[in-house]
Amino acid sequence: MTYDHVAGRRFLAISGGVGGAKLALGLYHALPPEDLCIIANIGDDFEHLGLYICPDFDTLLYTLSGVANPVQGWGRRDETWTFMQVLRQIGDDAWFLLGDGDLALHVERTRRLHRGEGLSAIMADITRRMGVGCTLLPASDAPLRTFLDTSEGRLDFQTYFVRERCIPVATGIAFESIGAVQPHPEILAGLSDPALAGIILCPSNPFLSIDPILAVPGLRDALRQSPAPVIAVSPVIAGKAVKGPTAKLMAELGLEVSAASVARHYADFVDLFVLDETDAALRHDIDVPCVTAQTLMTTLEDRVALARHVCQLAQAMGRNG
Repeated sequence: MTYDHVAGRRFLAISGGVGGAKLALGLYHALPPEDLCIIANIGDDFEHLGLYICPDFDTLLYTLSGVANPVQGWGRRDETWTFMQVLRQIGDDAWFLLGDGDLALHVERTRRLHRGEGLSAIMADITRRMGVGCTLLPASDAPLRTFLDTSEGRLDFQTYFVRERCIPVATGIAFESIGAVQPHPEILAGLSDPALAGIILCPSNPFLSIDPILAVPGLRDALRQSPAPVIAVSPVIAGKAVKGPTAKLMAELGLEVSAASVARHYADFVDLFVLDETDAALRHDIDVPCVTAQTLMTTLEDRVALARHVCQLAQAMGRNG
């Protein structure tokens, strides 16, 4: 299936995993690959069984390369599970699923990290080998980790999200760096590029997927100062999260579960907020300029249509006129 590309300049997208990857895939089909750069969340990254795992980056990689599991949205299509079956027989640390094909990626990434290569360089090479033509970058080469303060104490993201299945009540979120965390230089260069037509926040969890990216020192300021307009697509439709624990988390943190809350969360740097058509009445409760669109993406055509619409909005409103 092919689509006519949006004519114009470069775009930069900021995304978490499954939810954001839907729009990222639409952008990948709507734009020439050389005109698209996608920044992936690193707050979910962790070491498990001696392997360095990057769940959100890998979900984007699998989605854009066409090998993602279409039902789950994460992991690989037609995966096999021999490794996990044996691990359950001989060990007790099998709560995080690693398919056999997925395991190969983690082994190769870890091997090269131990050899001294940088994360972004490793993943750029693997991205190319998997046939993805756009630029896909981690927010930083240095680790930054998401932790949640909960009714069960402070939990790292994967423990909260996977092992505990988001059941503990969340009372706060923290981001902890390990070493000198800085944005990848290519990200900062892209954000300041006069040829950048737009910056798109994909509909990922604002608190667990987008905020870790914004927590990388300098990135939020770079977004504010960029010559390109910043457009965010709401991950909340009619008071419900499209994917994941967003609604539960917002309620536990004392926030109204609505697209308006998300818009307020981004208000200091977003120029335009895209609401779903069902939330049109919320426009009066949001200080950020808003437009409505069909944001629920159930098919590839939905993803491409929304991507084209958002790109066209960015081109029409460019900060430099």
